[in-house]
Amino acid sequence: MAISDPVLARKPALTSAELADAEALVREANWNQLAADWQIFLAQGRVYAAQTATGRIVATTATLPFGGRFAWVSMVLVTAEYRRRGIATELMRLAISELAERKLTPALDATPDGRAVYHRIGFEDAWGFQRLLRKERRAEEGVADAAVDIRPIAATDWNAVCAYDAAAFGAERGAMLEGLRGRLPPAELLAERGGRIAGVLLGRNGRIAGHLGPLIAEDDDVACALLARAVDAIDGPLFIDFADAKSQVRRFLAMRGFAAVRPFTRMIHGTSARFDDAQRTFAVVGPEFG
Repeated sequence: MAISDPVLARKPALTSAELADAEALVREANWNQLAADWQIFLAQGRVYAAQTATGRIVATTATLPFGGRFAWVSMVLVTAEYRRRGIATELMRLAISELAERKLTPALDATPDGRAVYHRIGFEDAWGFQRLLRKERRAEEGVADAAVDIRPIAATDWNAVCAYDAAAFGAERGAMLEGLRGRLPPAELLAERGGRIAGVLLGRNGRIAGHLGPLIAEDDDVACALLARAVDAIDGPLFIDFADAKSQVRRFLAMRGFAAVRPFTRMIHGTSARFDDAQRTFAVVGPEFG
């Protein structure tokens, strides 16, 4: 890199000024994350940054490990004046190198533009999903009886919820999910059938819209029941990052006013084999968290 380019380094913490810089990158990109999302990376993962001589952060990448198996790579942001210098790629290489040292497989969710870049550095396609947006709440339209009980998640449910999520996601990630708790209470729902968990939905607030996910369910009817309870209780705009394969429930969401915004491809470094349960995975947490 040229001498004038910013210095790349891993940040063990962010000062208030540096956090403001990171949030400015999110606003410039028109992404949805809040300071609370950055705090999850700082507490549980690692943030890599490119910083000018004056201390301004102009690019970031973050990683978040799960279960000693793999790690999410996200928050790849570069301010406009520093783009096309290879800074994002260098931050990615730094992050991937450290993950390799820790024997963690990198995974990420790519936009169409990012997908070509990530292919060049060893990522392979696993499966796809769409970001859907509902701009405003519609009148309740009902949902078919799924023969399940839907109720808010209680504190005493949390260990069972995390175990259910881990079995579907492919790794334990209770600490990350803890960072979502209380941020969108009407979306914190549990489905039970015959005294056993049949589905889980969580969510969080965001800069642009509330965000539903993860959504894990035993079947389409359970997924629709959870979604109906949540979307009918939440005003304002909502995002959900929804699996392409779940076409029946996608039609249900369309009736509730959700429309596609952009596609994503889940990619894994060195393999195309997905690690999660395709049958039960309806919506992901989001590209930043997996």
